[in-house]
Amino acid sequence: MIAQELEVSLHMAFVEARQQRHEFITVEHLLLALLDNPSAAEVLRACSANIDDLRSSLANFIKDNTPQVAGADEVDTQPTLGFQRVIQRAIMHVQSTGNGKKEVTGANVLVAIFGEKDSHAVYYLHQQGVTRLDVVNFIAHGIKKGEPPEPAKADSPADGDEGGNGGERSEKASPLEQYTQNLNVAAKEGKIDPLIGRHYEVERTIQILCRRRKNNPLLVGEAGVGKTAIAEGLAWRITQGDVPEILGEAIVYSLDMGALLAGTKYRGDFEQRLKGVLKSLKDKPNAILFIDEIHTLIGAGAASGGTLDASNLLKPALSSGQLKCIGATTFTEYRGIFEKDAALSRRFQKVDVVEPTVSETVDILKGLKSRFEEHHSVKYAAAALQAAAELSAKYINDRHLPDKAIDVIDEAGAAQRIQVASKRKKTIGKAEIEEIVAKIARIPPANVSNDDRSKLQTIERDLKSVVFGQDKALEVLASAVKMARSGLGKGDKPIGSFLFSGPTGVGKTEAAKQLAYIMGIELIRFDMSEYMERHAVSRLIGAPPGYVGFDQGGLLTEAVTKKPHAVLLLDEIEKAHPDIFNVLLQVMDHGTLTDNNGRKADFRNVIIIMTTNAGAETMNKATIGFTNPRVAGDEMADIKRLFTPEFRNRLDAIVNFKALDEQVILRVVDKFLLQLETQLSEKKVEVTFTDKLRKHLAKKGFDPLMGARPMQRLIQDMIRRALADELLFGRLTDGGRLTVDVDLTTDEKGAETAEVKLDIQALPKKDRSARSEPAEPEEATAD
Repeated sequence: MIAQELEVSLHMAFVEARQQRHEFITVEHLLLALLDNPSAAEVLRACSANIDDLRSSLANFIKDNTPQVAGADEVDTQPTLGFQRVIQRAIMHVQSTGNGKKEVTGANVLVAIFGEKDSHAVYYLHQQGVTRLDVVNFIAHGIKKGEPPEPAKADSPADGDEGGNGGERSEKASPLEQYTQNLNVAAKEGKIDPLIGRHYEVERTIQILCRRRKNNPLLVGEAGVGKTAIAEGLAWRITQGDVPEILGEAIVYSLDMGALLAGTKYRGDFEQRLKGVLKSLKDKPNAILFIDEIHTLIGAGAASGGTLDASNLLKPALSSGQLKCIGATTFTEYRGIFEKDAALSRRFQKVDVVEPTVSETVDILKGLKSRFEEHHSVKYAAAALQAAAELSAKYINDRHLPDKAIDVIDEAGAAQRIQVASKRKKTIGKAEIEEIVAKIARIPPANVSNDDRSKLQTIERDLKSVVFGQDKALEVLASAVKMARSGLGKGDKPIGSFLFSGPTGVGKTEAAKQLAYIMGIELIRFDMSEYMERHAVSRLIGAPPGYVGFDQGGLLTEAVTKKPHAVLLLDEIEKAHPDIFNVLLQVMDHGTLTDNNGRKADFRNVIIIMTTNAGAETMNKATIGFTNPRVAGDEMADIKRLFTPEFRNRLDAIVNFKALDEQVILRVVDKFLLQLETQLSEKKVEVTFTDKLRKHLAKKGFDPLMGARPMQRLIQDMIRRALADELLFGRLTDGGRLTVDVDLTTDEKGAETAEVKLDIQALPKKDRSARSEPAEPEEATAD
């Protein structure tokens, strides 16, 4: 609580009083002891006090006016009320400052002494010309008595954590050197890249700077489009002499808000620094101040509850034309923060900085190529620069040109630089750029490089080999994917938006899963039965402001943002609330979906597949008579009743999956048995299924209403359950050969009973690990 140096001073004051046999220790005793205190003495010298004269005056007063105790016994000196108030006042002041300082020093006690206005200690201080304001100015700001309050010296002795070097720097450096960066000097030293293009924005900026009043351009654009580069490029053009004569001698200073705020412990420090910067700029008629992220000025430096911030200090200079200022901010911060301060925004002239086109980005990359080649010790082929601009624009959707294209070529150079010398490539071509884009965009490299032509060529055949009996539906799906990959699809829409309709268990969901597997992309599946309520829409795009989870984003938008190349499966879409259909309209039409935070999820590289059972019940109803008059299209009546015309109109196709027939069921049986065979092979079991078993499974597992799903349950009940005990505890624990058959019997009532027959050839116990010749066949039956 009390600094060690102050404890020594207090002890010396008590010792002096006792030696002089004084009955009381007074404020004058305390001030006399503080004259030997390092921090208090430094303050008094800074305030031009003569310490020797002050010591003499205090000693004479104490000797003549303090009563002494007679006798030879030790004196019990008591502090006066004034003495106690001074110490308490100093402690309370340090505790209330809240700046992290915990120790009370002699300088703090010196300030507290001025609270005893009627004491002789204050009288003698005033006699030396020392006032409380002088003491506080030196402690808080390091301003000695008689010196002008220059911002350059605002950091010195008050900022004890900066040390002596900081104080020396503050005395020598001007505010511009401390808190700004001279962009002209940086441009001459080659630290700024040249500005390529942006002729309109630069000319508009120069035109505004040449105005008599309100000559302050404000560059507004998305992050990464080159706002800062325009200001830096203006400084570069000034150094090159490529500006009008009126700006030929101009100097651009970039304000460092971090340095301006750092170390401002006391109220007024920040304002003093900023006023010093503004004064220095006004003294230089050719100075131009550049403030990046200018929205941070609003509220900067304002004390709690106060209204004076950096923006209010700037306003007078901005409107009078005494100060030329270039600001830069994004559209979001401009609308949300900057535009709300009408008095500040009217002093700036808005200049929109739009994202450059791909061809303009290529020109920018060509202009910057030499800088990156020198840094990474590589060469960039012209095709690499073209690919960087085109592929980053196509696949990297959460950032803007030219920033993302520059990052691609920079990372491609870094990737080669970290390789060992034997594997390092001297020239970066299109293939290296494609690899970097694939990593950044989190997509398969083949999708970027168009090396998936062989995969696309066989996609229809591959789908038909795993999804049976739906050839027409799969042809429609495959053709849409190939058209999108060929570049003939609409660039602002998803690759395809399909509605799969048909009975349950016919392969709708399986087709979506197999498409994602064959294409090598992610599958994002949403079970729409979870979104039956109206408020469930907020789960997909995020909760509105004021509700729980507002800052977490939506499930759908977050999933697509993380996996921009995917198959989006909305299973059983008819069970979702109709409001969700309206949300999907903009996705199918424009390929974007805006979440609760205003971020846009890009669906342009997504295949949207929605499944529905609507119309299946109508097709399966029994009709009167010996014929079935149902024709294709009858199920469309239910689909039209469920989905609005604007929803159906945005679909690329409504793909009808027909019910499976007995011939297709045999192929489904083979698929499920092949899956079982694969699982058994991992257990070192070789299995054979008889044709009799296959036909029985096809007959009993076929249900026109339920599709192929009953087949899985039948195989599980008949075969898997019987094999489980043998694999765990029986003759197949160490592998073997297995033949699965079925015995069919018919009772008197004509009911057919099936028994699964397992023909097991187990390995001999003595040589199971070597897989020797099998033992004699054994038979087992299971119901």
